[in-house]
Amino acid sequence: MVIVVMGVSGAGKTTVGKLLAQRLGLPYLEADDLHPAANRAKMASGHALTDEDRGPWLRALADWIRRATESGRGGVMACSALKREYRELLREAGAGVWFLHLELDPASAAERVARRAGHFMPPGLEGSQYATLEPLCPDEPGMTVDATADPRSIVDEAARAVRGSGMNRSVRGSDRAVDTRGHENLRTECTNMPTVRRGALRTGTAHG
Repeated sequence: MVIVVMGVSGAGKTTVGKLLAQRLGLPYLEADDLHPAANRAKMASGHALTDEDRGPWLRALADWIRRATESGRGGVMACSALKREYRELLREAGAGVWFLHLELDPASAAERVARRAGHFMPPGLEGSQYATLEPLCPDEPGMTVDATADPRSIVDEAARAVRGSGMNRSVRGSDRAVDTRGHENLRTECTNMPTVRRGALRTGTAHG
């Protein structure tokens, strides 16, 4: 079992991910730690990553999931996992990958990121995260929760869902309306994606 705590920057992935890993007794990975230096430098300079930039990073995360699955231990990973295509790549790396989407409105995310110190991603890139975000869909294993809730309450809910799901069915939390004013590119509905192009991400030249 590998749980991916996903969402935009500022959603609280690190806080919730570490608490959840502690609760379940699983190893924890901060996905940002596997970003190549070039990716970090690009974001720090105010430029959003492309799918090509993310390719090597996503493959490294998939390798971690594969090893965590093969070891029998599993784990918890804090990772943006913004696109369904990225999540499909992670799911292919090991059986039982489950997503916890921390859903946060743009205004709250911007406020949180503005208060954060010492992170390589500047507040100016928050809009690009919402432009890229494809929310978790009902046919994907996992649940969506309100990221403004208390982190320990989120962990309680997620732990119950994971234990109750048996990793065999999709569990959906109570979705709340997200204020998207000023962020018209935010995808608030699941999109039909019968064909997911992942070959480039697997083989070297990332396509996203």
